[in-house]
Amino acid sequence: MSTNPKNILESPIEFLKGVGPVKGDMLKKEMGLFTFGDVLMSFPFRYVDKTKFHRIRELHTDSDTVQLRGVLRRLTVIGEGRGRRLSGRLRDETGSIELVWFKGIHWLERSLVVGQEYVVFGKVNDFKGNRSIPHPEIEVVSPENTQQASTFAPVYPSTEKLNNKGLDAKGRRKLMKSLFEKLKAADLPENLPDYIVQKFHFPSRWEALQHIHFPKTQKELDQARNRLKFEELFFLQLRLLQIKRRRKDAVKGYSFTTIGDHFNGFFHTKLPFELTGAQKRVIKEIRRDLGSGVQMNRLLQGDVGSGKTMVGLMCMLMALDNGYQACMMAPTEILAQQHHLSVSEYVEGLDIRVAFLSGSVKGKKRKALLEELAAGEIDILIGTHALIEDPVVFKNLGLAITDEQHRFGVKQRGKLWKKNSPYPPHVLVMTATPIPRTLAMTLYGDLDVSVIDELPPGRKEVKTVHKTENNRMRVIGFMREEIAKGRQVYVVYPLIEESEKLDLKNLEEGYAALSREFPIPDYQISIVHGRMKPKDKDFEMQRFAKGETQIMVATTVIEVGVNVPNASVMVIENTERFGLSQLHQLRGRVGRGAEQSYCILMSSFKLSNESKERIQTMCRTNNGFEISEADLRLRGPGNIEGTQQSGILNFKIADLSKDGRILQTAREIAARILDDDPLFERPQHSRLGEYMSKEGRKFKGWSRIS
Repeated sequence: MSTNPKNILESPIEFLKGVGPVKGDMLKKEMGLFTFGDVLMSFPFRYVDKTKFHRIRELHTDSDTVQLRGVLRRLTVIGEGRGRRLSGRLRDETGSIELVWFKGIHWLERSLVVGQEYVVFGKVNDFKGNRSIPHPEIEVVSPENTQQASTFAPVYPSTEKLNNKGLDAKGRRKLMKSLFEKLKAADLPENLPDYIVQKFHFPSRWEALQHIHFPKTQKELDQARNRLKFEELFFLQLRLLQIKRRRKDAVKGYSFTTIGDHFNGFFHTKLPFELTGAQKRVIKEIRRDLGSGVQMNRLLQGDVGSGKTMVGLMCMLMALDNGYQACMMAPTEILAQQHHLSVSEYVEGLDIRVAFLSGSVKGKKRKALLEELAAGEIDILIGTHALIEDPVVFKNLGLAITDEQHRFGVKQRGKLWKKNSPYPPHVLVMTATPIPRTLAMTLYGDLDVSVIDELPPGRKEVKTVHKTENNRMRVIGFMREEIAKGRQVYVVYPLIEESEKLDLKNLEEGYAALSREFPIPDYQISIVHGRMKPKDKDFEMQRFAKGETQIMVATTVIEVGVNVPNASVMVIENTERFGLSQLHQLRGRVGRGAEQSYCILMSSFKLSNESKERIQTMCRTNNGFEISEADLRLRGPGNIEGTQQSGILNFKIADLSKDGRILQTAREIAARILDDDPLFERPQHSRLGEYMSKEGRKFKGWSRIS
């Protein structure tokens, strides 16, 4: 790499003053910072208010980071080994407070001078009535750091290794100042059209980047944040909408123009219930796509029990009517088998060949199935990710459906595209985990989206209650009452990979306790967990499904894919260890029949505020979309199941849980620009064309291969 690139922001990080090769390597490994531009775009995650100094006498232990000015009166090393610490005493005219360091003791002991006046930043701690500031930032008093109303000091993400190399908050601030000494406004040209900057009263790009790192006032900081959040979301949406339009222009698809015997025969003679208005609307949207001659790439969202599988089946029948095969891929063998069973039952007697494929289908049976598939003798293939393996060849695949698509990796889903030629199959991805609107616009911004927002008539809302350990016997009594009515009960324990042994122990102890309360031969209990062999797991599942056992004790392996309409009670143990969406999925296992169903959330007495809010949300609503919005607010987008795989969520400054309004505005403006000037040929959009040609490749649109 050249040491003098045309664009200074492309300069290698080691050439920034104060870095060098050793620190440069560490910044690359620890923070992913390779160039001057990477440093510039690594924003502070908080700010220390340096506009005022606090007095020691007025400090509270619940305060944010505080700034003090005082004289270091004592410095002592206390303890030995791991308990060793450096203790200092800072005094001002109102009192004194202890400063404590547990790391970097040798260096600090040599650097700090008793009797010297210092400026100290840190958070006040209270341990057994003794106030202290652990690991404060400390620097000698100077005109620069003692001027009142000086600035807000940025604090950047760091690691222990960086701190030990002097790249702590103070060190990172020095690097940023060095960078701005090298930069000028011309290095950061405007990338938004003037009319957008003027409409929203944005600062220039140069000003926004200066003020996000070194704001002098709260107003400067707020304006910089708004500008940079809009910019980040706007260019992402512009890129996603470009991909969507180009796909529709470039990716041809099979035209399903015929609605024939398969669809009509099923609709008039086999449909077991009347479709809801939402199902009818979604089928019309999909039918329009399938007949357009352009490859369909559509996301189908629907809450638990809303009837997505029926919509998927009717779409597959359209493919069959036009002479094409169809497939449906599910993330687990249990769910795939459930789909195979229900689809086979639905189309029985209609001369449609439905087959099942998973890793457990082996030998001669597998060989024969693959030969029949390649010859076109199988109409619908349902299975697990085994469908995307190379030996699986279709004669003419016209429609590929992925269920619970967030559980598949990007590359896995993309392989379905290559299962046919000359055109790729139409793609329908389904999810029963409702996605918040902001997340859908970002993760799936280049897909068409259909939503089934209506449950079948006659479904009763599941009643959800929260109980703690002192209500255990009342819960047991309620379970007995429901079983006496002929109902069945799930009891679910959490399963977190890091503590699988602990969770298995909890499950086994729970099973033993329930066996005492529900003894043989009056009761039968199934047990299912992830460490069981598939055939043993399936055996227990089938016993429960057939009504041979009254209670199913399980881990979250039953989160999707078990359909037992007779089960009316879901007891979730250690509720505080589950995410909201997972709790909602588990609750969806009951309420599938005509009887009133119940979800009982068991937890410990001590709960964090977040756990309390999750449980209150579950008790308040059955609406999956409302729950998904609460989940996004509580956990943030990066932690919601399935989204971590997408590089699209690695935002520098935007936050989907808080910036929904900015995202909506950014998408609307991006759509208007592409409608009006798709090639950025107008003078007012020349900056957009230049910026997108340079930076557009950085915005990933994974969903186009969903």
